[in-house]
Amino acid sequence: MKLYYSSASPYVRKVMVTAIETGLEGKIEKAPATVAPNKPNAEVARDNPLMKVPTLITDGGEALFDSRVICEYLDSLHSGRKLIPASGGERWRVLCLQALGDGILDAGLLTRYETFLRPEPLRWSEWTSGQSLKVTQSLDMLEDDIDLLAGPINLGQIAVACAIGWLEFRKPLGENRPGRPKLFQWYDDFLKRPSMQATMPKA
Repeated sequence: MKLYYSSASPYVRKVMVTAIETGLEGKIEKAPATVAPNKPNAEVARDNPLMKVPTLITDGGEALFDSRVICEYLDSLHSGRKLIPASGGERWRVLCLQALGDGILDAGLLTRYETFLRPEPLRWSEWTSGQSLKVTQSLDMLEDDIDLLAGPINLGQIAVACAIGWLEFRKPLGENRPGRPKLFQWYDDFLKRPSMQATMPKA
């Protein structure tokens, strides 16, 4: 398998953490790819018209994207305990937790694009405030209901941890730890996993 990746992408990190946790990392060839909303990448476009990473090329030559699809595909390839439960309420809890983690990232990235990539005279403060609110409300919900993150490792936990890791890395909203001791104690403990240590983002 070949993975178009960027070491700074939190979505790529989610895939690589999944690959490590499922024992599949050694079967993936990593192909560095630079992508940005204002910089089309023709090589990635040949396999993914959205020109985004991660994009996985399977051993059969099929292109898979985005991170949710790739992680579920990887989870289907191993014989160990699954990161996505097969059925029942636990399955929906994990998938909803993954959606929350990805949503935090989506809003955080839109905030960063608005304040970092867009020329200052064109920036829209109400847009930034709206996206930032999504992030802070989500982090506060996790703080208030920390049991959502309890239990054996699953894809929802991975998604949330990668989202928090990116917020800590890029700081589009500044500091996120004040007022959230339970959430960041969980995160600091989760960060000790070898899969998280091996995938620390690089600028």
